[in-house]
Amino acid sequence: MRKNHVIGQLFIIAFAILLLILFLFPLILAFNNSFKTLLEIIDSVFSLPNEWRFDNYINAFNSMNFPRAFLNTFVISLSSLVVVCLFSSMTAHFFLRNDWKFNKVMFALLVAAMIIPFQAIMIPLISIYGGLGLLNSQWTLVYFYLAFGSPMAIFIYHGFLKSIPLELEEAATIDGCNVFQCFFLIVFPLLKPVTATVAILNVLWFWNDYLLPFLILNRPDQRTLSLATFSFYGTYSANYGLLLAALIMTIIPILIVYIFLQKFIQRGIVQGAIK
Repeated sequence: MRKNHVIGQLFIIAFAILLLILFLFPLILAFNNSFKTLLEIIDSVFSLPNEWRFDNYINAFNSMNFPRAFLNTFVISLSSLVVVCLFSSMTAHFFLRNDWKFNKVMFALLVAAMIIPFQAIMIPLISIYGGLGLLNSQWTLVYFYLAFGSPMAIFIYHGFLKSIPLELEEAATIDGCNVFQCFFLIVFPLLKPVTATVAILNVLWFWNDYLLPFLILNRPDQRTLSLATFSFYGTYSANYGLLLAALIMTIIPILIVYIFLQKFIQRGIVQGAIK
């Protein structure tokens, strides 16, 4: 039995290593080709560069106005993250602590809204907001992220909040705390694990999203990193060297954030699911 157990463990480890290679292969391939000229990439995408050049990174940095695009992406992602985490946690807390039939219906509708794809309502939504003159604004994009990111966030917060005893809030109320003080001083600090989970799941979307910024932000000075990267595509061709270098520069910041915070994903989801 011990021999079978060891063989099983070795098989699992080998399978995990294979999956890791499969997941990392596109990233490694993009990183390798980002140092090549266009002719080298066309000749062979799998070979190593003849010379490791940083020209692509320098040219891409200047062509896409990387500092401006990075600042736009950072401001939009951070603002969206703050409003989603803040309003979703407050809404989930209100739904849970007020056992009204209306709240149950609204919570069910929010959960059901997660199955509606954005593409199904994209055209009428953009048409309405365009008619109101609300496009070409970063805050409109933040509002859209709040609207489409809240259902999942409320669902996750709602499950986690069940693990927080009501007696803590009752004791705070007896000590003189009002509703807002009770939430922000007692409840919200206890939501750190699930807040990290919601933050990581959403910031990956906000940072990498292309469709919503493309539909809402039309001015060059408003471009996010995703829109700036797409500028290396031409009508009939693409400069793949610059494009891959821009992609690597775009994903490095969010990859660093994910590496440092990814341990909270499993912890937050599991703790919220088992309560």
